[in-house]
Amino acid sequence: MIRKMKSKKLKRWGTICVAALTAGALLCSCGSQQFVAKNKIHVGVTYYNQSDTFLNELLECFVEDLKDSGKDAVETTVTIRDAAGSQRTQNDQVKELIDAGCDVLCVNLVDRADPSEIIDLARECDVPIVFFNREPVAEDLLQWDKLYYVGADAEQSGILQGELASDLIKQDGSTDRNGDGKIQYVILEGEAGHQDAIIRTENAVETMKNNGVELEKLSYQIANWNRAQAQNRMQQMIGQYGDGIELVLANNDDMALGAVDAYEKSELSEEDYPVFFGIDGTDVGVQAVADGAFAGTVYNDKEGQAEAMAELAVVLATGDGLQNLEFERGKYIYLPYEKITRENVSTFFKAAVPGE
Repeated sequence: MIRKMKSKKLKRWGTICVAALTAGALLCSCGSQQFVAKNKIHVGVTYYNQSDTFLNELLECFVEDLKDSGKDAVETTVTIRDAAGSQRTQNDQVKELIDAGCDVLCVNLVDRADPSEIIDLARECDVPIVFFNREPVAEDLLQWDKLYYVGADAEQSGILQGELASDLIKQDGSTDRNGDGKIQYVILEGEAGHQDAIIRTENAVETMKNNGVELEKLSYQIANWNRAQAQNRMQQMIGQYGDGIELVLANNDDMALGAVDAYEKSELSEEDYPVFFGIDGTDVGVQAVADGAFAGTVYNDKEGQAEAMAELAVVLATGDGLQNLEFERGKYIYLPYEKITRENVSTFFKAAVPGE
């Protein structure tokens, strides 16, 4: 009887030891964020691909805003990782960032429909997440109360692009070069099945139709937000349609620039070029409007988004001031888009901002 009781006690003690070791390992694997002083925070960032011009500009602003976070005596450090288009790589990066002791994560998802592993890792270690630019599915953002999103409304960007195109077509009859009363157009779309790409395209086209513009779609091509891919796709369409394309709608500035590149390498004269519209208002996109290469683009407020991300990241890391921030539906911060035309383009240059 004594031996059996000792055996039970040993088993119980072994179970307690295993549990203690497991808990200790979990605390170690989660880094030291629970014990970080409020005057020093570490922000971990992972984004889908470093080839994205808009995101690189946004993150430059974000790093600067963190330095000037507005909270006295708060020292911030930032670690940025490029997921290179792989969700598996991004999942691993999140684990590494948590293990390194990050107090808050800023995540630009590779696959907006597949954040579950990232959310589970962060929740397990109590590390808040600010998703940005690529909006997760609404149900996923409800999985935990420390998940937030900063970005812009894709529908608005499509509407504004459609309005820009409609205004130009109505003001300048030469856009309809063949004079058939219709605008022959092509689309350069972001990723296949990507929500923002689909929404931007649909709303741009619907807005033009609602404004009385007669349209004839010749083709659309997926170019994955990439300038070089867009150039390749546009060259194929030029080969098929020649000078019959009157309008190019691109889901972002990089793809619109790729389309311009394709025409510049073609044998067509400038008189046979279509009009080009982008979205994002990147530095090169703004310059393209100023130079006359684009008829217009839609400004995606990277400065505003970066500032909101930085403020939210600091608040979540320090646990101070969340009640002072304004959210939509308790979790979302959206910054509005703006139209950029040749008439107002000068106001969007960095050089036009005092002190810069």
